[in-house]
Amino acid sequence: MTDFLNFLRTNPYPGRGIAVGKDRVYYFIMGRSENSRNRIFSLTDDGIRTEAFDPSKLSDPSLIIYHPVRAMSTDLIVTNGDQTDTIRDFGDFRAALSTREYEPDEPNFTPRISALCHADGSFELSILKRVGGRCLRCFYSYEGCDEGRGVFISTYQGDGAPLPSFAGEPLEIDLPEPEDVWAALNADNKVSLYANVRGEVKLFNKNLGD
Repeated sequence: MTDFLNFLRTNPYPGRGIAVGKDRVYYFIMGRSENSRNRIFSLTDDGIRTEAFDPSKLSDPSLIIYHPVRAMSTDLIVTNGDQTDTIRDFGDFRAALSTREYEPDEPNFTPRISALCHADGSFELSILKRVGGRCLRCFYSYEGCDEGRGVFISTYQGDGAPLPSFAGEPLEIDLPEPEDVWAALNADNKVSLYANVRGEVKLFNKNLGD
């Protein structure tokens, strides 16, 4: 099992990440460019969306403005892009993601990571990433997690040029409290964190002084 806080403290740029456990879901975004860092999370009726903190500095909204979290009946969809809406519209996790691929942000070709969390504690994870010029679609199904444990997947292995895509299976981690996760993220690169603990949502936004 991976020590999650140590993993975050020693990894300056995992990019965007999803952690799912028995009673909580975390989603964070990081950024290196001004455009990526110029964001906040805000609440919506069915989840959250990203917004430009300073609209005058928004240069390209295509890959940074989206709904990371949306409810679908009793399920919760969590993703790093507009595939959230694709999953909601299809109503089927795998079928929806079979129509999507990695992001077109050459040379990084950022993977699309997604989770579908069910009311009974089971959940599914997916990563769509570029391998050999083609899209590799990986799906993982979990019956649930023990108390205090979880599973984590991110877009990148760490910093680099180009950024190296996440590799291997999702990590088994311990799941600390939201405040500790926020504090462990790299101070220069972190942007926002969504935390849902037993149905109670808390948002952290660097641009709002959190």
